[in-house]
Amino acid sequence: MLASSSRFVVFKVAVLYVGAVIGAGFASGQEILQFFIVFGHDGLRGVLLAASLFCCLGGLVMFLSVSTGTTNYMDFYRTVLGRAPARIMDLLSLVMLPGGVVVMLAGGGAVFSEQLGLSRLLGTLLTALITVAVISKGLQGVISANAVLVPVKVAAILLICLLAMMFAHPSPEKHGPFSVSSHGFRINWAWSALLYVSYNMVVPAAVLSSLGRSVPLRPGVMGGMLGGAVIGTVAFLMVAAGLCFHPRITGYEVPLLFMAGSLGAPLKTALGALIWVAILTTAIADTHGFASRFAGSGSARYKLIGAGAVLFSLPLATLKFSLLVKVLYPLFGYAGLALLGALLFISPAVIFSRRKVV
Repeated sequence: MLASSSRFVVFKVAVLYVGAVIGAGFASGQEILQFFIVFGHDGLRGVLLAASLFCCLGGLVMFLSVSTGTTNYMDFYRTVLGRAPARIMDLLSLVMLPGGVVVMLAGGGAVFSEQLGLSRLLGTLLTALITVAVISKGLQGVISANAVLVPVKVAAILLICLLAMMFAHPSPEKHGPFSVSSHGFRINWAWSALLYVSYNMVVPAAVLSSLGRSVPLRPGVMGGMLGGAVIGTVAFLMVAAGLCFHPRITGYEVPLLFMAGSLGAPLKTALGALIWVAILTTAIADTHGFASRFAGSGSARYKLIGAGAVLFSLPLATLKFSLLVKVLYPLFGYAGLALLGALLFISPAVIFSRRKVV
């Protein structure tokens, strides 16, 4: 049995991991649509592969972060990639993390406009302001925000998926996969799953690597694995529910809210607000990962860099949310393949060598 303090560490790590992944693209259903549902029932095979990888990689990232005492993602990259490749990955991350902020801000605007009937600009600006406010509290602010928001959004997404599968009227059309041309960068379900995990490990690596000196090894690893299991479970249920509405669901900016709408307007509005909460957690994670690369969490420089990243993301956040997900996420997935490959093939050797030393 773990002590209560250790259980809190497991919870803290898990919610940070889940909060970094389940953001605008995930919680809206747009990511799940683009990477899994487009392959029809093969998407279920893809999401099972992704779930397994999320679970294993979460534990690996935490083991390496704690055992080497990292405080930011650059320290972590040096451990798993070596100095020269780490510099290249660093440059990619300096594009990907602010790029993620852009997508989150755009997602906030999309939810306000499409589902809540409010101003798109208001949604974008409010998302930006709250992100800056949380970052101003440093790492403790990031942890506190996730501890409250992540369980709520996970429970809401699970509830809507289960209700959709149980009570909604599914689409009468056959839900086979789209034509290959519509898959864009994604050749088949397995490659799409790898790209999805590849992209989605960049932000968690940036966030979790900042915990290397603040959590014990065993609960840290357990938290990483638990977070991955939660992500995989939620993703699987979203794919299963989405297939009930395929292909009608493909025409919506926020597919999960389309499913909620089939269950009644009040639930649809409530879920719209909760998806906006999901957007906040990943916007916070992206901004924290970027700012912690250059300064200690909570320092004046950290706060300034975080606020600047959000401010400079605002103009691009006016672009269409689904377009950003469709174009940027696969590109980021290819860019993150170096990190995914290192975690899968290099980090086991690092772990083995460190255990031999001990």
